[in-house]
This record gives sequence, C-alpha cells and structure tokens, in this order.
Amino acid sequence: MSQNLKFAVIGGGSWATAIVKMLCVNLPEISWYMRNDAAIEHIQKYKHNPNYLSSVEFDTNKLKLTNNINEAVEYADYIIFAIPSAFLNAELEKLTVSLADKIIFSAIKGIVPETSLIVGEHFHIQYDIPYYNIGVITGPCHAEEVALERLSYLTIACGDPDKAKNVAKYLSGNYIKAKISDDIIGTEYAAMLKNIYAIAAGIAHGLGYGDNFQSVMMSNGIREMKKFIRKVHKMKRNINDSAYLGDLLVTGYSVFSRNRMFGNMIGKGYTVKSAMMEMSMVAEGYYATKSAYKLNQGYGAKTPIIDAVYAILYEGKDAKSVFKKLTESLD
Repeated sequence: MSQNLKFAVIGGGSWATAIVKMLCVNLPEISWYMRNDAAIEHIQKYKHNPNYLSSVEFDTNKLKLTNNINEAVEYADYIIFAIPSAFLNAELEKLTVSLADKIIFSAIKGIVPETSLIVGEHFHIQYDIPYYNIGVITGPCHAEEVALERLSYLTIACGDPDKAKNVAKYLSGNYIKAKISDDIIGTEYAAMLKNIYAIAAGIAHGLGYGDNFQSVMMSNGIREMKKFIRKVHKMKRNINDSAYLGDLLVTGYSVFSRNRMFGNMIGKGYTVKSAMMEMSMVAEGYYATKSAYKLNQGYGAKTPIIDAVYAILYEGKDAKSVFKKLTESLD
C-alpha cells in the first residue's frame, strides 16, 4: 500500500472531527474542508474545533484547513465525506473540479433527499463514479467515544478490497480497530436504517416504555432491517455482524445518539420543528424515515417500525396511539 496517499475530509461536525483525529495518527497531512470560517480560524489559533468534540487537540501542522471544497478535492486521492446527507447536494454543487479518478468514501449515515439515494449510489449515478472507487465507513462507533479514546470498531466497505484496506489502515490506531467488508450497499443501508430505529427507541423512552419493551423493539428492528436490505440488495451477509446489529444497538441505546435524543423529545410531546430547533446536531433519521418509507412502497418489505415512525414524523399522528398499535405487531 502506498505511503503517499493524500486524504481530504469534507465536513466540520463531530464525525468529521473524529475522522480527522484518527487520520492524524497515521498521516503527515490531511486536507480538512469546512464551511465555517470562524471555526477554521479557531482551530488554527487554539488547536481544537470550537463547536464539536472540543476536547480533541490537533497538531495544526498536519492540517490543510480550507473553506473551499475544490481545494480539498483537488488535493486528495481519497475523499471522505462526513456531512449531513441533507446538505450533501448543496456542497457538491460548489464543485468546479472533477471527481473522476478520485476515491470517494462516505461516512454519512443517511439518504440524499434530492435523489432518495444512499450516498454511494448518489455518487455512482449522479457523478458516474465506478463502484470500485466508492466506499463506506460505518460503525458501531460514536464520535464522542473516539474523542475520549475509548476502544471503538469501524467497518470499511468497498468494492475494491485494496482501497478498503487503505482506509482501514489509516483510520486504525491504539483505540480504533477497523475491518473490511464487500457489502457496500448493505452496510450503507444499515447505517441509514439504524437511525430510524434509534428514533423509535427514543420515542418509546419518551412515552415511558422501559428496557423490556425496547429490547423487543430492537430485536424486531434487526429483523426488519434484514428484510429491507435483502429487498434492496440481495447477497450473502450476516445481519448479526457489528456493521449491522452492533451499529443498531449502539445507536438505539447510547446517550450519545442524536437520533435517540430526537425521538425522546418527540415521545415527550415536542413537535418535529421544536425538537430540531432544540438540537445542535442533525438527526439523520428524520430524513431517512421519509426516504425509507417511500422506497419501501416499491419493495414491499414488512416494516411496522419504519411505518410507525413515519406516521408520527410526517403524518402528524399521535405518538402514544401509534406506539400502542405498534406493540401489537411486535413479537
């Protein structure tokens, strides 16, 4: 594997910050694009991101900070996108340089609203990037625990195993273990779907349901995920692997889960708008719920949990009534 690979990270949030932290261990230089000029100035002066994971201190000699996405893309061989899926299209519209021959890895756990595609499919269809140049970075892994240097695991999926190994190598460290997968479509759909189930877990908690019910809902959730992904992309996969079940569990139960937090507020009676205003970070599962529900109109998988979350978030149905009905369909 080449020692001269250049990486760029696109995004200024918590997951982008965590990825830059991981890469800094193994690379002499990383290009880091973010829109926020004030954050760039703060990092250059004080060596930490003022808005996300502020405990992480950077060696700024390793960072090529820029507010110009074209500079970051032009610099890199490997580009890791780590911005909310709802904003991806707007950022890509700023591109004037070509993505051809670039290797694109998505650390985005969501659907691009404008195309209703997962990020890998979006780059393949909209930008003609071949699948062997597209990869996915999934968990189970919360950015906050990376900041605390708690042992965490990543799954790196790509159609080209050598490229997956490159990314796994440069993200690995004393507290990060990374393994590779060839299930680029399935792992990315799993990363999107688990956010919906985390919202469901949060709603249940907000409504007063306990751990006993949530364990039933999560076990139903992994089976529902399996049915959905099988409809989208049929291949041999073990749904109990960390990239699927592990990521679902950490997102459904962790205090760091923004999707669970969002759902909890909905369960307590917040409107969607007020819950979003209260949170400083984007709950990807909100957008994923609509996309998954609409996609499944064509696939026809049995998805009572997704249907319930959609009814609450997009049809304005009463959460208490919807969940009472949902309890009858779970086993």
